[in-house]
Amino acid sequence: MDNLDQIVSEAKAAFAAISDPDALEQVKARFLGKSGQITELLKGLGKLPPEEKKTAGAAINVAKTAVETALNERREAIRKAALEARLAEEALDVTLPGRAEVRGGLHPVTRTLERIESLFGSIGFEVADGPEIEEDFFNFTALNTPEDHPARSMHDTFYLQNPDGTLADKVLLRTHTSPIQARYMQAHVAKFAHLERMPEIRIIAPGRVYRVDSDATHSPMFHQVEGLWVGENVSFADLKGVIADFLKSFFETDDLTVRFRPSFFPFTEPSAEIDVAFMSGALKGRWLEIAGCGMVHPNVLKIAGIDPEKYTGFAFGFGPDRLTMLRYGVNDLRLFFEGDLRFLRQFA
Repeated sequence: MDNLDQIVSEAKAAFAAISDPDALEQVKARFLGKSGQITELLKGLGKLPPEEKKTAGAAINVAKTAVETALNERREAIRKAALEARLAEEALDVTLPGRAEVRGGLHPVTRTLERIESLFGSIGFEVADGPEIEEDFFNFTALNTPEDHPARSMHDTFYLQNPDGTLADKVLLRTHTSPIQARYMQAHVAKFAHLERMPEIRIIAPGRVYRVDSDATHSPMFHQVEGLWVGENVSFADLKGVIADFLKSFFETDDLTVRFRPSFFPFTEPSAEIDVAFMSGALKGRWLEIAGCGMVHPNVLKIAGIDPEKYTGFAFGFGPDRLTMLRYGVNDLRLFFEGDLRFLRQFA
């Protein structure tokens, strides 16, 4: 038993040299494990004479307690050191300025689209959707646009190419959302073919469209919202009422004048451009062209399978990007799509 003091000293020195908790437990086994030095001494008590066993047992227990005390003290020291290191790493300087919460928000054009959908939804128009990569038939032919129409030129329209560089077979990026109307009419006719009277079609078709154009008021990618109402006895008067009501609701003012100016579109007849003039504010007295419209051409109805002698309809097309510019007083369309957070944060 003469080496008990030496064992305690070795244990204390071994524990003090360790700073990792896992390594400390491994060193502990050397002294207090199943085959540790202290444990082996306790096992050897049975071999001692009775008169020595009591004295030796007491001495070994004192040594064991000293080793366990040193072990626990080192465990606590390692724990405190780890905590202090973490606190130092995560220190907070309360004298620094606070970090403001960054606010996100919808893009201004998205806000406009949602507003348009809500306003037309309130008067019974549902939202229709369709593909942005479109077939020539739905983009042009189904809308009474002849083969020699300028819009079919590659100078105006993005046609898709095959991997070998040749043009895909009449596949393009849609130039307007009117193809949605053509597709919807065909599907509507097929759905209600069993009925003697076709239910009314009343939809708006919002979405991205693409044309070869870029300046302060035009972008190669922009948005359109087109509307369609087809039914019995639908007239130009209905068109004027819907448009005038929408514009006054959208701009939240009755202090504006709406003008329908004769124009030409291959898919409507008669056709008109829609102009608006505000009676007050920075745009007071200026006529601004904001949309096109007209009665759906009989040929368009025929192609869709609708009898133009029985049904009539009107269509219109707004540029939500332009409406957004007017609503928020922005003078350059390109600002909406440059991704400049300094600009976009104004609408958050």
